[in-house]
Amino acid sequence: MKLAILSRAPRSYSTQRLRTAALDRGHAVKVLNTMRFAIDLSGDEPDLLFRGRQISQYDAVLPRIGNSITYFGTAVVRQFEQMDVYTPNTANGITNSRDKLRATQILARHHIGMPPTTFVRERADVRPAIQRVGGAPVVIKLLEGTQGIGVILAPDRGVAEAIIETLQSTQQNVLIQSFVKESKGRDIRALVVGDRVVAAMRRTAQGDEFRSNVHRGGSVEAVTLDSAYEETAVRAAQIMGLRVAGVDILEGEDGPLVMEVNSSPGLEGVETATKLDVAGAIIDFIDNQVAFPEIDVRQRLTISTKYGVAEIVVHSASAMVGKPISESGLAERDISVLTLHRGTGVIPNPGGRRVLEDGDRLLCFGDLEQMRDLVPSRRGRSRRVRRLPKRPIHES
Repeated sequence: MKLAILSRAPRSYSTQRLRTAALDRGHAVKVLNTMRFAIDLSGDEPDLLFRGRQISQYDAVLPRIGNSITYFGTAVVRQFEQMDVYTPNTANGITNSRDKLRATQILARHHIGMPPTTFVRERADVRPAIQRVGGAPVVIKLLEGTQGIGVILAPDRGVAEAIIETLQSTQQNVLIQSFVKESKGRDIRALVVGDRVVAAMRRTAQGDEFRSNVHRGGSVEAVTLDSAYEETAVRAAQIMGLRVAGVDILEGEDGPLVMEVNSSPGLEGVETATKLDVAGAIIDFIDNQVAFPEIDVRQRLTISTKYGVAEIVVHSASAMVGKPISESGLAERDISVLTLHRGTGVIPNPGGRRVLEDGDRLLCFGDLEQMRDLVPSRRGRSRRVRRLPKRPIHES
């Protein structure tokens, strides 16, 4: 395949390892400075220019987008996607993971274990927010910090309030997060590639430092994850829309707690600790997936008038409970089941003989009117635009 690595640091360890792994496998590979692209939307088809010239055709692109160029970098990746070039990490996935609040919201929606977290803006809401996450000490995080920068441990409530007030006065948005005492100064970095963890290491902070990042002087050692930690890491990466990711996990008393999902994980620490060819695993995965470029499924499926995507929840009172999908009546209503979500598991393209259970969630495509009475009822909306009322603004 012909591979482009998007990186502003061509001499960095990670970029060099990825380039070497691709060359060793017989692939053509170029390291391209992300900032030298221009997005061309003037023609009939989406296109990209690099250093002022039309870019040649690539089979795949591997983004290494730094935090400082997220907006432009994801725009370039998105343009590659529009040109049907495969990427393991989509623009949407990178954007999701880069914003800590957005990432936390998405992971919480899918019941991924995380330290209790809250987000507030008003000064009066800070003290109750600290109480909601279990009280001091608390961890205060800037939404877009990296490598441990912008992560502060506040030992008591007064210090926490002062730090948050100071940061917010400079227009910084912060998360307030519970401090997991049992994992102080220690966490796990799991390297997820596709649907498996290819390598994992435990990072330990030095001295009184509570941040275990290698960039903060932390030490590393190889670790073998049990099934709960591995499954959590893979699910977190996939939920974020990333096929190559570094998932940072705390070892809580009740199991794994995800701290962060990194879309451009460094390879030096994990390869040094584990002696495994992580870069090679990434290149092999891309080679196996290159024929399947990212498709905006919802966008494609909803182009047809009156057809769309909806999630149908099978409740205990539903006549579908205990019946195979083929006998559920969905096919007769022009509704196809794309995936079946049962607990934390996902069954893609379930067969007609799959028996439905209470609590199953069906991601379906079909006639919207036929699905209307199968999804939770909501207040109807009038199609007609009403006249402006005589008193368009109510007095407060």
